[in-house]
Amino acid sequence: MQATLADLVRRTRQHHAIEHATIHLLAARHTRVGIAGLSDPWGFTLYGNVPETAVREAVSEALLRLQAGESKLAIHPNCGTNLVTSTVLATVAALIGASGRRPLVEKFATTGLAVLGALFISQPLGMNLQHFTTLPNVTDRWLVSIEPLLEGERRAYRVTLE
Repeated sequence: MQATLADLVRRTRQHHAIEHATIHLLAARHTRVGIAGLSDPWGFTLYGNVPETAVREAVSEALLRLQAGESKLAIHPNCGTNLVTSTVLATVAALIGASGRRPLVEKFATTGLAVLGALFISQPLGMNLQHFTTLPNVTDRWLVSIEPLLEGERRAYRVTLE
């Protein structure tokens, strides 16, 4: 059976939620390790120098806790959605602040204030936008496999979900 675009988007959002929950759990246990992920309709790839057993435990626990209703685990402050939100708002603010025929000093001050305002609202806005980029209802998702990948000196893992 061929998946529709809606199915692919729904699964990606679910996997994004599982990825975030997994990163929350790993970050709590491995506080000095940078961990990142990238989701798709078939699962996600996790980047970080953590042991495979820790990844297996975290993915399994993340699935169980999301399935038990801990939807807050689907939202993460370091999500790329927040970065994109900040970038778009700051760019628009800079373009608006620098537009028009005004003295350079006035453009500089206006642009600086506009970008500062954009950055101020971008974090909470990005966190709210994650409610559209993640889907914590993962009752129809289960773990298929976790495969270690070698990425130079850093570890990575391919997490496949069904």
